Amino acid sequence: MDGKYLTYHGLLCPKETHCADSLKYFEEFQCRDDDVFIITYPKSGTTWMQEIVPSLLSGGDLTAVTTLPNWDRVPWLEEKRAALYLKQRPSPRIIVSHMPFHLMPPSFLSSKVKAIYVTRDPRDVLVSSFYFHQMASFLDDPGTFDEFIEKFLNGEVLFGKWTDHMKSWQKADIGNKIMYVTYEAMIKDLKGVIGSLSRFLDQDLSDEVLEAVAKHCSFNSMKTNTMSNYSLVPQQFMDTSKSSFLRKGIAGDWKNHFSPEQEAKFRAVIEEEMEGSDVKLCWSEE
Repeated sequence: MDGKYLTYHGLLCPKETHCADSLKYFEEFQCRDDDVFIITYPKSGTTWMQEIVPSLLSGGDLTAVTTLPNWDRVPWLEEKRAALYLKQRPSPRIIVSHMPFHLMPPSFLSSKVKAIYVTRDPRDVLVSSFYFHQMASFLDDPGTFDEFIEKFLNGEVLFGKWTDHMKSWQKADIGNKIMYVTYEAMIKDLKGVIGSLSRFLDQDLSDEVLEAVAKHCSFNSMKTNTMSNYSLVPQQFMDTSKSSFLRKGIAGDWKNHFSPEQEAKFRAVIEEEMEGSDVKLCWSEE
């Protein structure tokens, strides 16, 4: 490591976006009963959900998602900018977190917040993260793809091991306050997932509105939306000449990167660490 990260309960967080004060703010945050949380392990569809949820809670009004950068529209609770935006934000607030369940602030459990947990094939998560590390100057260089696989499996990446994060949230005992969504389901039937999300969020929206939201939240539409594609971020922080932030928006891109040997090892490690959990791994259907 070259000093780009701080460690929080054993998890790596970039110093560019996190500090002791921001993490203290996270710990002491007072949730409102109508807050909506988007929870993800990094590179699992966060940006996509930051586009969908505001579009639904506004009743299909796309003003916010076309005029406010997504990091201000739906801030990360543990990051520095959260304290600037959340306290005065009118309800319902939409908030993102990459934290595991056991580190969430006490008010998350004691309030009636709703949470959406998005999961993605960890092989695709790794590939997306590999390219993100290449373009983001505030992250360590990923090294070779083979080296990055080792880092990923050892939890030497942002927010630790994918398996720990998954198990943490899949065991979250918060009843009907949480909805689980997969990236792959969004790829397959975006409008269907958006309809399910609108019902979970108690939004009674017409089929026409759901269709319009799905169209706006398509990958091609988001790739051209400057409020969502991170093109507003200065090049010294995110070098889009190395990789675009919204790269492909597909499922299964791992097949273009993993060798059979790498994939076999990766699966074996993930399966061993997830043994005994209720989590159904995506490749069980392959």
